[in-house]
This record gives sequence, C-alpha cells and structure tokens, in this order.
Amino acid sequence: MTTTFETQRTALADVVAIPVTPFAEDGTVDQDAHRALLRRLLDGGIRTLTPNGNTGEFYALTPQERQLVTELTIDEADGRAVILVGVGHDVPTAIASARHARERGARMVMVHQPVHPYVSQAGWVDYHRAIAEAVPELGVVPYIRNAQLLGARLAELADSCPNVIGVKYAVPDAARFAAFARDAGLDRFVWVAGLAEPYAPSYFSAGATGFTSGLVNVAPSVSLNMIEALRSGDYPAAMKVWEQIRRFEELRAANGSANNVTVVKEALASLGLCRREVRPPSRELPEAERAEVASIAAGWSI
Repeated sequence: MTTTFETQRTALADVVAIPVTPFAEDGTVDQDAHRALLRRLLDGGIRTLTPNGNTGEFYALTPQERQLVTELTIDEADGRAVILVGVGHDVPTAIASARHARERGARMVMVHQPVHPYVSQAGWVDYHRAIAEAVPELGVVPYIRNAQLLGARLAELADSCPNVIGVKYAVPDAARFAAFARDAGLDRFVWVAGLAEPYAPSYFSAGATGFTSGLVNVAPSVSLNMIEALRSGDYPAAMKVWEQIRRFEELRAANGSANNVTVVKEALASLGLCRREVRPPSRELPEAERAEVASIAAGWSI
C-alpha cells in the first residue's frame, strides 16, 4: 500500500511551532519547564511541534539531550499534535536521530541544512536521500537555507524518495522562493515559510500554506491569528498582525539573528515561564534591552 502522508501534509500547512529548550540553573534541560511550555502551546491550539529546531538550540544540545527533547515532546503531546523532529549533522547521526524519532512515534523529520563548508547540489541530494531512504515511513522535510540550490534538485530528490513531502524554505527572498517552488513542483510539496511570521504574508502570496514560528512560544494566539488571516486571503488582517509583532522580530533578526533565541527566552522569562539562559554561541540580552522585550510580551493578548 502506498503511503500518502495526508496527516503529515495537513500538519505542515499550519503554524509549525519550534519550541524553546529551557535550561535549569545547573545548565541541564529543565524537563518540568519544558513540559509546561509544551502544554501551553497545545492548550493554545498549536497542532504541529518541531523539537530540535533552531529555536530549540539544536546545535548547542548534546546527542543525548536531543533524544531527551524528542521524547519529552512526543510524550507530552500524547497524540494532540503531529511531531516533526529536527535531525542533522553527519549522515549516520541524522539517520540515527530519524530512526529514534520513528521508534518513539514521530510522524515526520525535518532535515537541517547540511553544516559543511563545501555543499555541492548533487551532494545535497545525496545527503537527504540517505536520510529519507532510512525512514521511508516518515514524512521528510528539508530545511533549505541555501539560496543557490535549484528547485530541480528538490524534484530529483523526491523522484527517488516519495516521503519527501514538504519544504521549510528559509531564504529571505520571496521572488526566489516563488521561482524555486515552481521549478520543484508547487503542488507536489507542502511549502512552509521557514522565516516565520515576518515573511509569511509574502511567502503565502507565492504558494506557502504554513509557516514556522518561535514567537508562538510567547503568544500562540498571535501566530494563530496570522495564519487564520492568511488562509482566508485577508492580507490586510495578516499585515495588522505583522505590524504587531514587527519590533519583536526585528530584535530577533538584528546582527545576523544573533539574538533569535535569546529574545524569545527573554520574553518567556519576563512572563515567569522559564529561565532566560541560552548556550554559547548565543548570549543573554544586556539589561538595557530586557525591558523592551518584556514590554512587548506584556502587551500581547496571551
């Protein structure tokens, strides 16, 4: 029987939440806080969760911690959400993580952009093919940050791996996204705007049907308001949400997104939901900027 992945495809056409990974005072993963934050997302109406995404500090976690985060998320969701587990690093590590996700009950994996100074386009296909072929039962979602990658390469990958069902596209260029999606096959994949709410309206206008979010950790209703507006084609309403979150996202994007996770954790800390600590190479916000983040978070209907 051919797997159609309809449940997974539906889950991608939504707010794809990237939960933070809270740390305890001793620097370990704070499991109780993590569960509480996940429950808050679920109770807020979020139905797609990505443990081990970049907002979860994927590259700062040990292999054991990445497994723990996967297990905590799947256990806490308990069927209330579809789980899209972030995997990456070298091919054997990515495959091991994908198989662990499958064994624990995840339905999909997101493959992080290969971290290597020399990435050929054919090699990009080989990397993702190796992972996708190792877990044919799972939906596979490449995370694309490489502006040079051709849409034809994604089509080539999917020709041999039908479980490649969606794309998290995170190149900050809506025109490039529109061309890439059409070259790869606009109707063949679920297109997720991988640069979150700031790019969601422009990417939806070009064919995206879902977007990722780190802001959703702070205010699930804000992210849901945006996707509801975009689904109905009400771009003026979507842009009102865009205006509401603009400054918060500008703070995250400043200095090459140096404070992408830091700002989200600072907002959560201001609400008493987790500690503000992040791991190097990220760093906590200076005192002077904390008040602005707290003021923004307090002003949202949460």
